Amino acid sequence: MTNLARALVDAARADAHAVAVRQDDDVLTYAQLDTAAARIAALLHGRGVAPGDRVALVMPNVTGFPAAYFGILRTGGVVVPLNPLCKAREIAHALRDSGASLVLASPGCAAQAERATADVGAECLVTDTKVFDTAVRDVDPMPGVVERADDDTAVILYTSGTTGSPKGAELTHRNLATNAATVVETLVRVGPGDVLFGGLPLFHAFGQTCALNAAVVAGATLTLLPRFDPAAALEIMHRDGVTVFLGVPTMYTALLQAPTPHGRDPRLRLAVSGGSALPTEVLHAFEERFGVTVLEGYGLSETSPVAAFNPPGRQRKPGSVGLPVRGVDVQIVAEDGTPVAPGDIGQIVIRGENVMKGYWNRPRATSEAVREGWFHSGDLARADEDGYLFIVDRKKDVIIRGGYNVYPREIEEVLYEHPAVLEAAVVGVPHEAHGEEVAAVVVLRDGARTSADELRDHVRDRVAPYKYPRIVTLAEALPKGTTGKILKREIVIAPGP
Repeated sequence: MTNLARALVDAARADAHAVAVRQDDDVLTYAQLDTAAARIAALLHGRGVAPGDRVALVMPNVTGFPAAYFGILRTGGVVVPLNPLCKAREIAHALRDSGASLVLASPGCAAQAERATADVGAECLVTDTKVFDTAVRDVDPMPGVVERADDDTAVILYTSGTTGSPKGAELTHRNLATNAATVVETLVRVGPGDVLFGGLPLFHAFGQTCALNAAVVAGATLTLLPRFDPAAALEIMHRDGVTVFLGVPTMYTALLQAPTPHGRDPRLRLAVSGGSALPTEVLHAFEERFGVTVLEGYGLSETSPVAAFNPPGRQRKPGSVGLPVRGVDVQIVAEDGTPVAPGDIGQIVIRGENVMKGYWNRPRATSEAVREGWFHSGDLARADEDGYLFIVDRKKDVIIRGGYNVYPREIEEVLYEHPAVLEAAVVGVPHEAHGEEVAAVVVLRDGARTSADELRDHVRDRVAPYKYPRIVTLAEALPKGTTGKILKREIVIAPGP
């Protein structure tokens, strides 16, 4: 029997006065955060929330988020964290799908949340970004933590819905607790003296496990940034003495473009990248500027999320997402499910303590994704002789031009080698003769000048003739999700001639 909320209780007992979380001047010790969570739990219990009930959370990265998150868990409830940028229609879908009858929302999200709850007949509680507001300060803290079984659902994370309406991945108390412990004990090796950068959205699996839960499990400090901005991020890293930076590739790119504050760049103990492939040019540039090792990992919402990581103290291979983490098995398999030879490309399948319970109320989708205990990721990769994994691309993103497979990441890596390129995305567009044509959308660095023809020639000189992009478009920006991941599905390019 366990409950992820016990991690916060244990941290408060270990060092009540240590800073748990801060957002600028709003600072909570572990004792204060634990009390706030217990008060929110009492508030929810008073409104009838029982073990297993789903409670939605619509809030940006503010101190109220961890208080509400652990408060919901403390009651035995299930957290349904939603993107604070969601509109009423999207929130309503999640409420209907999950069956959540109660929403906790911050003031900035209240209008959309209240419209959604009115539409579905649920209740919305608006709480201030600072947790000691009128909603909870006079509530007596709920004593104890409701016990839950290891395989009871703790969190339902809604996927992005790139292949249809969003599905809710059920992550259990065991999934999240073991994955956070693995991050703390074997990967990032976080301790009470560490300060983690909290710019990753906490409603997302990466920020939730590797920032919030890892910090609490370790008794470390999490310093929050509600919306990522490179200048603000550097200021926070200086001010709070951040030791571990966690980010997605677009954050690394943005930080490299930001001016040095206070005459010097912050010095970190470690930097971690995930969410999508980090271009090797960006990795090396970041390491040189900030004097820190960047370790890449790999995971998905359905795997809590960490499945592979470059382990500290062992050989690091730039471009690789490392080795399977503790308690997890990873295989690269062919279409028929048989393992491929080292160096060959296949789909990543994952088995272990991190794999979700299933998709909420989607038995067919669950049976398609999890077969004989193996979660089928839809990601293509290869493994070398040492077992290190190299992500090739999303299976659905592979471009088939004239019968040949073109992996967008390979072409993007070549584009990033050009000194004028800040960001690049390669996609396939319909073509009458070849089936698909390779197209690239490129954002240039500030002040850089080049042409589409020059970029096309740059790639053509470095790859096989069928791979280079015949269509190259220069753009002001690329569409991104709230985690900073480039959204290729939103890129629209005219079909090739």
